[in-house]
Parts: sequence; C-alpha cells; structure tokens
Amino acid sequence: MSEAFQQLSARLADKSLVIGVIGLGYVGLPLAITAANRDLATIGFDVDAGKMDRLAAGDSYIEAVPSERLKAATAAGKFSWTTDFSRLAECDAIIICVPTPLTKHREPDLSYVTDTAEEIAKYLRAGTLVVLESTTFPGTTDEVMTPILAKSGLTPGKDFFVAFSPEREDPGNASFRTATIPKIVAGDGPEAGDAVLKLYSMIVDAVVPVSSTRVAEAVKITENVFRAVNIALVNELKIVFDAMNIDVWEVIDGAATKPFGFMPFYPGPGLGGHCIPIDPFYLTWKAREHELSTRFIELAGEININMPRHVIGKLRVALDEKRGRGVKGAKVLIIGLAYKKNISDTRESPSVRLMEILMEQGAEVDFHDPFVPKIPRMREHPTLEGKPSVPFSDIAARNYDAILIATDHDSVDYAALAKMGPHIVDTRNAMSRRGLPLGNVTKA
Repeated sequence: MSEAFQQLSARLADKSLVIGVIGLGYVGLPLAITAANRDLATIGFDVDAGKMDRLAAGDSYIEAVPSERLKAATAAGKFSWTTDFSRLAECDAIIICVPTPLTKHREPDLSYVTDTAEEIAKYLRAGTLVVLESTTFPGTTDEVMTPILAKSGLTPGKDFFVAFSPEREDPGNASFRTATIPKIVAGDGPEAGDAVLKLYSMIVDAVVPVSSTRVAEAVKITENVFRAVNIALVNELKIVFDAMNIDVWEVIDGAATKPFGFMPFYPGPGLGGHCIPIDPFYLTWKAREHELSTRFIELAGEININMPRHVIGKLRVALDEKRGRGVKGAKVLIIGLAYKKNISDTRESPSVRLMEILMEQGAEVDFHDPFVPKIPRMREHPTLEGKPSVPFSDIAARNYDAILIATDHDSVDYAALAKMGPHIVDTRNAMSRRGLPLGNVTKA
C-alpha cells in the first residue's frame, strides 16, 4: 500500500477530503450539491462565468437542484465554485462531468475530456483520486485519460488513482434523484476501486462495483443502446402501422397490459437528450477498431435520425390538404422545444432539427415552450440562439397554417389548441391521450 493511498484512505475514512467537480451542468451541479448536502466539502469548476454569476446569486439553472438546496449548501460552507482551475490542487477527489459529443461525421469528440485531463495534470498531487463520469467508449479511462494525467510526473496506481463511474441522471424524472440512483463504480486497479467505492458510498444511497473501468464504461453504453434500439423499433412500427391505418399508440398500450415479456417504448419525432442520440455511436466507432460491425445499432441510429424527416413528410401532406400547397411559405408553430416533456433541456432536441428543416424548405417557423423562454446557445445550431418562445396568448392571433406538437409538456392547454383552427400534427399522441377531438389532427 503506497503512502499516497494511505493518505487518500485516511481522508475518505474521516470525511476530511475536498471533492472537486469539473463541469457544473445537468450532471455536475446535482452531484456537487448532493455531495455538499452530505457534509462533504465540494468545489465546483466550470469555464462558464455566467454560471458562476447565477450560483453567486443563489439561482440554480438546473431543475434537479432547487435554489433552496443550492443556498443551503453554500450557507453551510460546503459548496463553492470557481473558474480558477489552479484550485484543483486543493482537491483529494476530482470528478469529471464534461460533455462527450459527436463530431459532424458522428465520431467521438473527446476534446472536453482530454482538455480537462490536461488541466488536471498541471495541478495533480499525490494522494488524489480522479473519476471520469462522462459517457464514453470502453477504454477511454485507461487509454486516453490516464496517460494524460501521468504527464504530471506522478505514477498512476501508486501516486494517484483513476476510476470511472457513469452518470445516470434523468432530467424531469421526479421519482429519482442523484442520491437515490444506484451508482456503478470501477477503479483502474484494486486501490482505485476501493477508493471510488468509498467515495460514492458517502454521496449516494447505493453503489454497485464492477470489475474494471471498461466494464463500467460498457454498462453505460449498453443502457443507452438498449433504449435507442427499442425506440427505433417502435418508430419503425409507427411507420408500418400507419400505412395499415393502425394506431401504434393503441397497439403499444394493448401490448403493455401483458405482465411479462414486454416493456413499452413510445415513438416520437426523433431522439433527444445528451445520451441516447449520441452514446450508441461511441460503441460503433470503437467496434471498428476490432474490425467488427454493429449493424443492428447502426440501423437503429439510421431509423431514429430519419424520424424528423418522416414528421415533416406528414406535415407536408397536411399542409397540402389545407392550403393546396406544402411547406414553402407556410406559417408553422412547433409546440415544445425541449427534448422531452416538463423540462427545459434542449440538448439534441428533435424540435430544433424540425425547425431547421422547415426553415430550409421555406416555412416561417415559431415555437412555444413554457420551459424554454428563448433558444439557448447550442454548438450545432448557432443561428437559432435567442429566438423567443411565442406566448400562448398570442398563438391564436398569429394565424398559423399548422401546429406541430413535438414535445407534450403537461402545462400546455391542448384543448385550447384544438379550438384555434390550424391543422395539428401530433408526434406524441398528446391530443388523443387527453380525449380531445381528432378531426383536424394528424398523428405522426
């Protein structure tokens, strides 16, 4: 047992350690506040000075963290935040929660992980545990991150310790929060495994150790591949059953009454959120290194990626019937910009892609979202930044040719929409589920 590990173990045992969380977004901020609320000194790191200003004002920008919890953690002296990464030298455990997007060619973009690791290496000291939470392909922790950290001159497994613990956040799900979601953990070596198990046991209620960081990375990828493939299946069934004049929503609800052997998934206008549209492509990319193809996963990705264009096709038919001509020149309102209902998260939202396609085809497009007052800055959609949500009270007066329901927020008055007159293209079965008239509704 190295002296560095003894030091780390002692700090874990008496809870005197300082935890650093890099990336204060949908994953990092809830984790940091959860650790602070459990009496662990926590420093949040982020490059976005705007986030720092909101934290200083006691204003949480993440729904999973009520401002009251943020203020309580701050008042107790357990949570602080900074853009000064030299303060990483104060930390005994550093948890990385940065984005892992795809490039335009749908290949992994690990630049946020590698840049963060380079920054950590500048200030890494003996006795530190570094944990990656960002979703990635198996092998990232030991093949990519650890060699960068070793540039510090310290020896991994002896002077510092590396682990992986995939994030499992589900924005908008009130049934689960950071502390109550079981946490997969794995260390690169037995000492790192012991340290990461002890660390997260102090933060969350249940910790599930696995044998290696590669297994832990594969667990997260598998969870999201499972969802992506099943969503692709019901999206394809939707198209097939629609051609047969069968309501796929009624079919799924009927199948869901079977108490075994079936798990309901529901179709939609495409995939959204940071995980499901992206993570399967990390696995397909890594599989090529082993000269293997992932045809099933890639087919699911192809189906899901094409869903926005399927929806536009249904909208085009509806507009042609109403106006005698299709999308060009039409005024279209999209209901819901967030990628799923009752949250403000717009990451990878199919609504944004729908908006872009419609605008490319000459439509005039607005959106209404009670959770998104204006389109935030998004890496892939810079030209849309700042576009405001149309107030619900203004919708009727704007004389839209069609309304496209892309996200079925519960707080939207769908009965009022039904009375406004424009044809409604419903990708979420929102109208039918509420028992509203379907005379001017197309399910898509």
